[in-house]
Amino acid sequence: MLRLTQRRLFSSARILAESKKHDVVVIGGGPGGYVAAIKFAQLGYDTACIEKRGKLGGTCLNVGCIPSKALLNNSHLFHQIEHESQKRGIDIAGDVKINLGNFMKAKDTAVNQLTGGIEMLFKKNGVKYYKGAASFIDEKNLKFTPLEGVEESVDSVTADHIIIATGSEPTPFPGITIDEERIVSSTGAIALKEVPKKMVVIGGGIIGLEMGSVWSRLGTEVTVLEFQNSIGAGMDAEVSKATQKFLTKQGLKFQLGAKVTKGVREGDIVKIEYEDTKKGTTESLEADVLLVAVGRRPYLEGLNAEVIGLDVDKRGRVVIDSEFKTNHPHIRCIGDVTFGAMLAHKAEEEGIAVAEYIKKGHGHVNYANIPAVMYSHPEVAWVGQTEEQLKEAGIKYKVGKFPFIANSRAKTNMDTEGFVKFLADAETQRVLGCHIIGPNAGEMIAEAGLALEYGASTEDIARTCHAHPTLAEAFKEAALSTFDKPINF
Repeated sequence: MLRLTQRRLFSSARILAESKKHDVVVIGGGPGGYVAAIKFAQLGYDTACIEKRGKLGGTCLNVGCIPSKALLNNSHLFHQIEHESQKRGIDIAGDVKINLGNFMKAKDTAVNQLTGGIEMLFKKNGVKYYKGAASFIDEKNLKFTPLEGVEESVDSVTADHIIIATGSEPTPFPGITIDEERIVSSTGAIALKEVPKKMVVIGGGIIGLEMGSVWSRLGTEVTVLEFQNSIGAGMDAEVSKATQKFLTKQGLKFQLGAKVTKGVREGDIVKIEYEDTKKGTTESLEADVLLVAVGRRPYLEGLNAEVIGLDVDKRGRVVIDSEFKTNHPHIRCIGDVTFGAMLAHKAEEEGIAVAEYIKKGHGHVNYANIPAVMYSHPEVAWVGQTEEQLKEAGIKYKVGKFPFIANSRAKTNMDTEGFVKFLADAETQRVLGCHIIGPNAGEMIAEAGLALEYGASTEDIARTCHAHPTLAEAFKEAALSTFDKPINF
């Protein structure tokens, strides 16, 4: 009996020795999670972040936004050298070739530098970084399982506040098995070992169109199958049509109203079948690579959320209130794993806001002012409302447009595709939405976001001096066009 009691005491001491208490524990080190962890630490909290990938930055930095932008930028540069050098007065001796190994290495270098940079930010701000997985033991305690090869004395963590920021994963397609070789998700699409001759993309959203653009520039014949009757979910209808037009001109093929029914790998070929919903016929395609890009879904795998009865809706999203609280008030949730647009910058804003709610009792995220960007070339960017949304809401509005072909900087850059489009209140001229197709659209949309945030009118923008010659002058002239005549068109 004495020995049993001693053994129990020893066991209890061991558990206590391997448990660690923090003020705040953030589960997930993606854009929402790592930003939240840094902000909590800056506000004076003893903060820890648990990330099971082994690299910080989440999907965005490791296999999403950042690597895809590296491939988009470098494939565009290759395409320019190959197709535009001569008209720009640059003679290239010999054939221009893609070195796919080095092409991928450049992407990986950028990713590694940035993930390492976040670790440095954690050290600078005093955030404890646990490399491994977290799962709920109960409402206050988390089991910690370190990654293989990682030495960590802690096997459980407790905190006054727990933030769930576990992100999202690619949505699977019923009946299609992803092997990340021939049938790939976005993760496999950024790591192909050879340039495919033919690629079929299921899904005409931003991910599918960006990845299709990368491989099309490198010589792949790309066909996009989209179930809806337009591409670019969330785009203003006019912008969607113009986007499809310029992508078609670049070589992408589109089949709208396509209901995919089969995608099977047979050796090194993938056979795809789809129903043409307009014609009522069944069609078939063959490709070297099939990219499944039908969206993303919340990720809660391994969290053991059911043990605490975490409230989740029918779409698998964690249910929260206006202060990011779950059904357990000390457990809050941000980013892709809950409601709203699955965008890194939305998660980052929530990461700041959740820390401020806990520290100060108030925070701020304007969900009506979250920009979206497709990093094709030209880029497509928008913020605020579309024409379709304004019509549905019965809001009277004016449209102002200005084409880049009339912009002096775009003209000298030989990069004139696209336009800036403003939607303004018919009476007050207050900016309601802005939609841009054009070079540098992703940077330019920030000015529209600032206007929206402060309730600016298009006249405010038009009367603000913009440097000449810049692409942003098209932004000014589009604003002017909502209430007057443009000067240069």
